[in-house]
Amino acid sequence: MEAVTTIKPAKPRTPSGKREQTKVQNRQLILEAARGVFADLGYGATTVRDIIRATPLASGTFYNYFKSKEEIYQAIRDEAALAIRPQLRAERLKAATVEEFISATFRTFFEIVTRDEMNFRTIRHSADATRMRVDTPEVIAGFEELREDIEKGIANGVFPPIDADYLMASIVGVAFEMTERILRREHRDPIAAAEFATALFMGGIRALPHMSETPKTNAA
Repeated sequence: MEAVTTIKPAKPRTPSGKREQTKVQNRQLILEAARGVFADLGYGATTVRDIIRATPLASGTFYNYFKSKEEIYQAIRDEAALAIRPQLRAERLKAATVEEFISATFRTFFEIVTRDEMNFRTIRHSADATRMRVDTPEVIAGFEELREDIEKGIANGVFPPIDADYLMASIVGVAFEMTERILRREHRDPIAAAEFATALFMGGIRALPHMSETPKTNAA
């Protein structure tokens, strides 16, 4: 494995590495094309043919990577979850209070999604027509991480003894549904959205009128 060696075993690795590189590139080409098509047409209206047309690949090559649009959709959701989870966890682990934990979770999620709108629109574009389940392995792992972090918070005295599973489900539901609304607005303010969600969780409905700023409601 020395960089300077010119022994024979090093030679076969080049074509093998090239093949692997091509595989990775082709897979990414398909996923990028699918993101655009799903975002434009929505999941329901999209066909595999639409996605193939959006790539420079032949249909035979395409089917070496994915057998259906469902597989592609799952891969996109998993990629998005993998990208977002470490940042969410890092912010939650810094929290010393319940409010910091809730605020960090919503703020980080809303900021990332607002920056990466294309990915999130791809995942949730079908929401108006049919509710797509988001229970892919990486997404579920993200939900589990949130529940584990809440349980750690309970053990460390950050949270009172509460139902970690219910709280996890509540945070996830609010985060996804509020993101839908954020992306429909002309003026997108992830910080204001996070403040709203945090106030709701910390004080319930009665706390909301005391917030200094009401988010704008004009749709995009």
